[in-house]
Amino acid sequence: MSHKSSKVIKKVNVSSSLESEDISLETTVPTDDVSSSEEREGTVKITKQLIERKELLHNLQLLKIELSQKNLMIDNLKVEYLTKIEELEEKLNDAIHQKQLLSLRLDSQLALQQEDARKHQALMKQEMETILLRQKQLEETNYQLRERAGDIRRSLRDLELTDECYEKLKSLPEDQLSIPEYVSVRFYEVVHSLRRELSDLQMKKESLTEELSGYRSQLKCLTESYEDERRSRSELEVRCQRLTLELADTKQLIQQGDYRQQNYDKVKCERDVFEHELSELRRNHEVLEMSYKTQTKERNDLAKELATIQQSLNLLQKDKDYLNRQNMELSVRCAHEEDRLERLQIQLEDAKKAREEMYEKYVTSRQVIVYHYKAEYEKRLHEELEQIRLKTNQEIEQLRSTSKEMYERENR
Repeated sequence: MSHKSSKVIKKVNVSSSLESEDISLETTVPTDDVSSSEEREGTVKITKQLIERKELLHNLQLLKIELSQKNLMIDNLKVEYLTKIEELEEKLNDAIHQKQLLSLRLDSQLALQQEDARKHQALMKQEMETILLRQKQLEETNYQLRERAGDIRRSLRDLELTDECYEKLKSLPEDQLSIPEYVSVRFYEVVHSLRRELSDLQMKKESLTEELSGYRSQLKCLTESYEDERRSRSELEVRCQRLTLELADTKQLIQQGDYRQQNYDKVKCERDVFEHELSELRRNHEVLEMSYKTQTKERNDLAKELATIQQSLNLLQKDKDYLNRQNMELSVRCAHEEDRLERLQIQLEDAKKAREEMYEKYVTSRQVIVYHYKAEYEKRLHEELEQIRLKTNQEIEQLRSTSKEMYERENR
């Protein structure tokens, strides 16, 4: 590239020199012509054509000067571009060299990474084999635990006990009892107390229904008596109105004549008798109204008590059903949690065994890799053991709280 650029520079210099020679020749030619014409003609008049020709020559000289300046500018630009091209070629060579270095470095790194990946793949393959073995062991233990759970579920079906069996099992300590026996004892205690309460409530309900029937019969008798008295009162009111009318007629008769003087004693006696009868009827009416109000009040109170007793009986029945369901659910959950606890303990033992095996495998490898993977594995194992311990503690606490709530509910 440098050789080519030197050739181009030489060509540019030759062309510029030729053009400058042409310009110098052309500039000298018109001056010679003008001087010769002046010498030949002298005082000859300058014609119009000569003036135009001189102007054209002058313009041509100006254009040639501008052309030479532009050629110089083009040459300078060519030189600048050639220098830039050389610099870019040098940068390109440097970039190619760096590319070659980077490709060599990349090949070496790829070889190292492939080797590391191969080692990592071998380790992962070993870990997968250990995981598959552990999975098979866990599936076998899961199958065994399912069989045990089915046996426990079948054993927890018949939970009802007789009084003699309950006394025998209650005399034994809780450590010697099996899970079905313990659950059946707790179930008998809860159900027996609820049955006693239910029988008491049924007896109370029967007594209250008898009292309610008696009160209803009394209320019926009182309503009948009240109707009789109301009819008698209406008759007395009619009689009283009739007597008031007769009294008004007698008053008119008294006003008309001396009837008052003749029948004064008779009318006074009749009036006194009627007033006495009216006062007695009013008193009887007030007594009957008071008794009717008391009877209605007692009837409403009895109806309210009966409704509250019926509602409490329904609530007790619902509590009994709920406690039975909750007892069954808690027994099933207890069995599941115990199975899960045993399963977690087995997993913990398997994890300890796997930890020992991995420790023995990593001892045979290099020191740095052993330390790194050992620390990572122990950290992961410690986290798993901590999570398992926390889960077991939480589940035991939940079982304790649920059993405590069940006992408190039973005591209530």
